[in-house]
This record gives sequence, C-alpha cells and structure tokens, in this order.
Amino acid sequence: MNTPLEKQVDVIVVGAGFAGLYALHKLRAMGRTTQVIEAAGDVGGVWWWNRYPGARCDVESLQYSYSFDTALEQEWQWTERYAAQPEILAYIQHVADRHDLRRDVRFNTRVESARFDPARERWVVRTDAGAVFSGAHLIMASGSLSVPRLPDIPGIQDFKGKVFHTGSWPHEGVDLTGLRVGVVGTGSSGIQAIPQIARQAAQLTVFQRTANFSIPAWNAPLTPQQQQEFKAAYREHRARAREVGTLYEFSAKGALDVDARQREAEYQRRWDKGGVNFVHSFNDLMVNKASNDTISDFVRARIRGIVKDPAVAEDLCPYDHPLGTKRICVDTGYYETYNRPNVKLVNLRKTPIERFTSNAVRTSDAEYEIDVLVCATGYDALTGAVLGIDIQGRGGLTLREKWAHGPRTLLGLMTAGFPNLYIVTGAGSPSVLVNMVVGIEHHIDWITDCLTWLEQWGRTTIEPTVQAQDRWVDHVNAAANATLLPMANSWFLGANIPGKPRVFMPYAAKIGIYRTECQAVADKGYEGFITGGPRAAATKAATTAAAKEVSQ
Repeated sequence: MNTPLEKQVDVIVVGAGFAGLYALHKLRAMGRTTQVIEAAGDVGGVWWWNRYPGARCDVESLQYSYSFDTALEQEWQWTERYAAQPEILAYIQHVADRHDLRRDVRFNTRVESARFDPARERWVVRTDAGAVFSGAHLIMASGSLSVPRLPDIPGIQDFKGKVFHTGSWPHEGVDLTGLRVGVVGTGSSGIQAIPQIARQAAQLTVFQRTANFSIPAWNAPLTPQQQQEFKAAYREHRARAREVGTLYEFSAKGALDVDARQREAEYQRRWDKGGVNFVHSFNDLMVNKASNDTISDFVRARIRGIVKDPAVAEDLCPYDHPLGTKRICVDTGYYETYNRPNVKLVNLRKTPIERFTSNAVRTSDAEYEIDVLVCATGYDALTGAVLGIDIQGRGGLTLREKWAHGPRTLLGLMTAGFPNLYIVTGAGSPSVLVNMVVGIEHHIDWITDCLTWLEQWGRTTIEPTVQAQDRWVDHVNAAANATLLPMANSWFLGANIPGKPRVFMPYAAKIGIYRTECQAVADKGYEGFITGGPRAAATKAATTAAAKEVSQ
C-alpha cells in the first residue's frame, strides 16, 4: 500500500469560516504558504451549516463584519438591523471572492488526526479522504459552536419520522406544511426557529427542559441614512468594539442606585429598543444577585403580559438562573407564538420525556404523536471541534487526555505540550461572550504577530509553560467567579454534554482587558512561553558556557 504524498506548507488552518478566511488572508500577505481544510462544501463556517428557519445573528449586522477591509465595510450594504443567515453567508462568500481565497481551501474534507513530529518540528495532518499535509504551524479555526449535539433520549433511534438538527439543516430546506412537529430545545436556535415552524406546521409541540430569558429584537430594515451615519464613524466604532466587544449602551449606575420607578422606566426603554443591549441596563447586573433579581422580575412580568394562558406563561418564566448567566436570546415573536392554537408547550421539568416510539414522544403523563422531530439541542461548545480530532503533541500525549478534566490553555490560544498549535476563540478566551468577529480578528492578529516574531528571532517552536498555563486557568476561573455566570447550569460550563467536565470555559473579563494581557505577554518576549530553534539553542548554549566561566 502506497503512503499518500505529503503536501508541505508553512501553515495549516482548519476551518473556512470568519476565522479561517481571515487567517488565510493575513498569512498570504506575510508570504506564508497556507492550506485551509474545510468540512463544508464552501466557505461560511457556522453560517454555512445553520440554515434552520429563523436563523439570524444576535449582533447587529453593521458590527458583525470584518474590519480589515475598509473599502468593503463602506461598499457592503446590509438590509436589516439583524442579518439573517442567507445574508451573512452571502457576505462571507463575497469576501472569499473579493480576495480569491477559495484556491487555498480544500472543501468537503474533514481532518481526522494531527500529530506533532518533533524531529521535523512539523504538524502532520491526515484527512478522511486519505490526504496528508504537513505544516510548521497548525491553526484550529474550527469554530466555538460547530459540533451539533443530538439529545440522548431512550428510543430516539426507534423514531420513524424525520429528524433534523438546527445546526445541520438541509440546504434545500424542509417543508413542514401540514405536519405534526416536535421541537426539543429552547435555547437560541430553538427560540429563533419555533415562531417560524409554528407558521408552517399543523401542530407544533415544544418540549422545554429549561426556560430561557429572551429579549425582543425589534428587527427592521436598515435605511440608507442609518447605514451612512454608522459607516461615517466606522473607525471609531471599531476601536471601541476592540475594548468592549460589542457597541452597546453601557450604564454607569447600579440597579439599586435608583428608585423602583426609575429602574422600571430604564428596563422598559431598553426592552422597547430591543436586543442584547438590554442586559447592560445597569452596571452591576452580572455581579449582584439582588440587582439581577430586578431585571429578571421585569422580564418575567413581560412574559406574563404577552402569553395569554397563565399556566403556559409561568412555565416559560425562568427561575433556575439569573438573567444573562446563560447566553441571552433575542427573538421575533417567540412568546407570542404560544398564543397560537396549533402550539403546545410541554414542561419537561414537570413531565419528563421517558422515551421515543416509532411515531411519538412519550412523557411521564402523555404521548405526543409527531411526524418530524427538530433538535434545537445546541453544540459541544468551545472544545467539541478541537477534541473531535485526534491531536497528539509531544511524547504522543493526546489533547483529549490532557483536557480530560477540562480545557487548559494560556490566553485561550495555546496549550502546553502542543508546540505551534493555535486555537481561535477557544476556552480561556472571551470567545462567545463578545462579538465573535472582533474576537476572531484579535486572535488571528496575535497569532500572525507571533509567527513574525518567531521568524525574526530565529525560533521555530513556541508553547506555553505548564506554570503559566495553570496561572491563566486560575485567572479565568477567578474572573468567572467574580460574576453570577457560574450560577447557571449552562453550555458555558459544558453542562449540556453528558460526562463533559464542569469548567467555566470563556474568559469573563472585558475583551479590552484581555487584549491588554495578550499584548503584555507579546511585549515581554512571549512571557510564559517556551521557544525553540537553532538560534534559541545557540543562545542557551552560550548562556550556559558563560555561567560556567563565571562559576570557575
């Protein structure tokens, strides 16, 4: 059997979404040969896969875009305040066309393994098609939310109807007209999909395990004047976003610093404005439980005012977590959907699912016949895509073994024992807590600056020390514990994946603080990292010789 011919490049990038494409663009400009490997049939990442009804970004479209191409940001015309999936995908595809990026992307190809060869100081990557690539550096731009999770419910394999996951929706679409549809999951994708499905289905049964807080988007077309005004100050907006993540209206007051009437008025003003900006009504909502109770009570009152059936309204009211400790959802008509005669809510906390049958979902007190099951059950977030590949570092240590008790990184970018392996918007970075495009651009800039530094100083490898990595993990935990975030049993903690270690994964401090910390590490010659290479070895030898002379 012939060994596949190895294609050698400077850098291998896994993923062709926002992160992978920006990495390719930057690396090309540096003169680095690059191979991008992408499982999908085209560019787009999460926006190529997520085509479920109602799929839309919860960051305003004028902000959810690249900043590196200043001409493009002026030329591209967004149609809505919150862009839908087709428009975001069209934008990413336009960027790929504009910069001729596809010629360095291998599509419809999954990476199965990546092994570091210490003798050559190269990563050897093998794909499901049998191709072999090697590169001095490996960048995992595989996405924080890219591995769909199906529900682990007895008998689901016996169900004879069609089963769809929101994260891998058929590209040709699904006609649900006249069908009995069951939806499992009421997180962000479920909250977006349910109103759209209800308009098609003859009967929609929503199986809710956990009620979630959702804020109205009040989405609307963007006028030319709105776009012109925002674009006129794009440089200022981009600079501000790098400090705060997303351009929200932040308050300088605590919720309990004002009286009840003023507090209610501010919540109502923000509710009427819509969007995630609502959670920034006061500056202590994520650190003071008493303050958070006031905003949580406000939203529960809004739910009761929208949903006509008091029992259904109460089932939709979250009580098990403070508002904002799970990723806040943004919706269009979500709560109103439960006023429709063809929609039924099943509270699984009261009547849990026992099993699936060939044509129904059986709970502890009833059986619900369905033709189609839609799983809006989320993703193996932040670590799923990376751990889905057999990655081996020094000494044959696998990343799965190293992260068996939770991910351990330095700056969320690298992990000890795995030289020249870079992770974009992974665990230990702000990641999903900020505008992802802002976080992506920062990570790729840091990585490419690091490659330039290595070349300038004659170094060939870089990896964190165990001590620096452990300090960072402790710091990430401390940042989370200073907030209310760990109070929720959320996917931030991996709680949606059976058996996954319960570790708070994102870095909860502001991205401006994080950027400062990353820059300080670089300014100090990549403090906390070990570097190797011919010049590094020579320097070490000279230092050792000098030390011996002094001792003699």
